[in-house]
Amino acid sequence: MNDAHHHSGEHNRAFAIGVALNLGFVGIEAAFGVVAGSLALVADAGHNLGDVLGLLLAWGATYLARLRPTIRRTYGWRSSSILAALLNAVILLVAVGGIATEAIRRLQEPEPVSSGTVIVVAAVGIAINAATALLFMKGRRRDLNIRGAFLHMVADAGVSAGVVVAGLGILVTDWAWLDPFVSLIIAGVILLGTWGLLRDSVNLALHAVPEGIDPERVRSYLCSLPGVMAVHDLHIWAMSTTETALTAHLVKPELANDDALISQATNELYERFGIEHTTLQWERQGPSGPCVTCCDGHG
Repeated sequence: MNDAHHHSGEHNRAFAIGVALNLGFVGIEAAFGVVAGSLALVADAGHNLGDVLGLLLAWGATYLARLRPTIRRTYGWRSSSILAALLNAVILLVAVGGIATEAIRRLQEPEPVSSGTVIVVAAVGIAINAATALLFMKGRRRDLNIRGAFLHMVADAGVSAGVVVAGLGILVTDWAWLDPFVSLIIAGVILLGTWGLLRDSVNLALHAVPEGIDPERVRSYLCSLPGVMAVHDLHIWAMSTTETALTAHLVKPELANDDALISQATNELYERFGIEHTTLQWERQGPSGPCVTCCDGHG
């Protein structure tokens, strides 16, 4: 089994377990939230439901990204993983807005809360969400789509922890306003954690250079190739949340060792920068010719 298939199998199991656990917990949490009169529990259930949809979305994207290219879709469905990461960030932001809006209303009109029920149910939520997050921890650094799923679960565990704190506070002080107050704090924490995911997924959707790749270092490497006098029309972008592509024009007047140099550059771009798909075009004009940027430029 190759590495890609191994990671794919791990992710499939993680998504299946995560969806099953969270979907079951959503129903339980929503029911107990209504019975206990706890906004924090109901809000957490709604957030969990959004995360189940997010997990399904991310799971579907990992499947689509493995489909073979077609005549019309020459890159296949790789970019669907970028869209999934972006939509996951949007879902999280919508959930934050819903929690904050209801929390503000509850602060103005506090309602009685059954603190014991809140504490027990939220504690179960911490266990379920933390366990699900651990399933995605290994792959979160190399795949933005998996990182989105991981952040969903970490956010859920944080929400549940906040709900436990609110329940304990109400149990000790009988202050019903603690429930919506803690919900607002949780919403702020989720917002901060989501911002990075939203920023990175938008950048990838706009074909920005992926995080972790320094375009100036890539340009310098290409300029250092034997016989290359200039580099221009350099583009580096993400084909998916795990694959990066590069195209560039290399000015090399001398006809020597071209095929071997292409092979060397392709291998070293992958080894040094993790760029899997490289397309290099030779140009024979000298550095004073048209459409040429020197190796210190940004063409």
